[in-house]
Amino acid sequence: MSMNVKKAEKFEFTKENLEWTKTQFAKYPENRKESCVMPFLHRAQEQNNGWVSVAVMEYIADMLDMPYIRVHEVATFYSMYNLKPVGKHVIEVCTTTPCWLRGSDDVVRACKEELGIGFGETTEDGEYTLLEVECAGACVNAPVIAYKEEYYEDLNEDTTRAFIKEIKAGKIPKPGPQNGRFKSCPIGGPTTLKDMAPADAEFGGGE
Repeated sequence: MSMNVKKAEKFEFTKENLEWTKTQFAKYPENRKESCVMPFLHRAQEQNNGWVSVAVMEYIADMLDMPYIRVHEVATFYSMYNLKPVGKHVIEVCTTTPCWLRGSDDVVRACKEELGIGFGETTEDGEYTLLEVECAGACVNAPVIAYKEEYYEDLNEDTTRAFIKEIKAGKIPKPGPQNGRFKSCPIGGPTTLKDMAPADAEFGGGE
């Protein structure tokens, strides 16, 4: 994989991001600066081509007057932080029990076949990374893929393949349920409290 990791040898926030850090510091008492570690890691990851390097963690540790190991503990605990270079398009597939029961194996197979890579791998052109995650927290709409801070839900093999093909074509797939239902409502629409349903809701037409 020909990806330039030397860019991560040194890191510092851009001028714009430094201004943004002031708004985060203002949320906490002076002696609680370390409370900013998670948003700082998230913003740094966005700036650093989608991953958190040692240089990033060292920079944030110095900024927050925290031991490096504590920043490292946070970055390694949460799956939303990537600890190695990733592609331009990061596709995260949930395989926890609710998603598995609802067919995540089919979703995983479709992703692997369409992208030609396995979990934790990046395509040779540096475009796509496929990751396995634990519980995306959208169990009622399982199976689920997270992509660009949006959820793609109620997937099956065919809709997963269509989702990836849209990305490859340079399009932005419509997030949310991929089976036509409205958010987390039952297929076919609500069965009770109908007068409380949004007037403009577009419910799926299931059986």
